[in-house]
Parts: sequence; structure tokens; C-alpha cells
Amino acid sequence: MPRVSRWYLRTAWLHFVLASTWGALMLTYKAWPGLGAWVWRLRGWHLEAMLVGWVAQTILGVLFWWLPKLPGGVSRGPTGPVWLAYGLLNAGVALVVLASWGVVGDGLRAGRALEILAGLAFALNAWPRIRPLVRARPRSTASEPSS
Repeated sequence: MPRVSRWYLRTAWLHFVLASTWGALMLTYKAWPGLGAWVWRLRGWHLEAMLVGWVAQTILGVLFWWLPKLPGGVSRGPTGPVWLAYGLLNAGVALVVLASWGVVGDGLRAGRALEILAGLAFALNAWPRIRPLVRARPRSTASEPSS
């Protein structure tokens, strides 16, 4: 497995563990309301960490690994755009989380923009590796009539 895929998957796993723990705490509040309503203030972070931090990051990490190598079968192409996508995606998640806490004023738009840019940066690497499935046509065994 490529190094960049390992980083994507490890970070995705970290998002999953943290968000699942927080989700469990929110469910505990439903059983024991005396715990405090403050747990629901981080619901936006929980959703962002699950959907983008875990799911999207897992998809990108596995996709980089599984897509066919470039023609010649030696390289997956330049990893710079993939590392850039990794940084942009995690920075976008951080900005969206900070915006949901009220720390950053317009962080929601900026965070979403970074997440979109991450997808575009990842596509720079992935697009040349996506090849159509070409089926070989069976050759005709009968010779063509001569005129």
C-alpha cells in the first residue's frame, strides 16, 4: 500500500474513533439528560468528522491505492497533488469545525471551498489513471472476398 494511502486511512481512522466517541456521548445524554446539553454543541463537528473526515478520506485513500497504475504499470503518477488534497481536506474539516463552534466567522464557506479544492487536486492524479475498459474484438477467421 502506498505511503500516502496509509496516511489517508490512518487519519480517517482517527476521525472515526473521535467522532464515534463523541456520538456515544451524545447518545448517553439521551439516556441521562442530567449530563448537560453542552454535548449537543459539538454535533456539527461529529457530522463533519464522520462524513468528510472518515468517509471521504477513506474513499480517497483506497482510491489512490486501487486505481490502475499509469500505462507501463510502474507508477501511480505524481503524489504531490494527492498530498495537497490530503492537507486541503483536513484543513477544510478543521475550518468547518471551528466555524461550527463560532471560532472562525466565515470558516464554513472557506472550509467547504478547501474540501472542493482537495477533490480537484486529487482528480489531477486520478484522472490519467482512469482508463476505459477496452474489449478486444475477435478477429474474423474468414478471409475477405477479393474483387
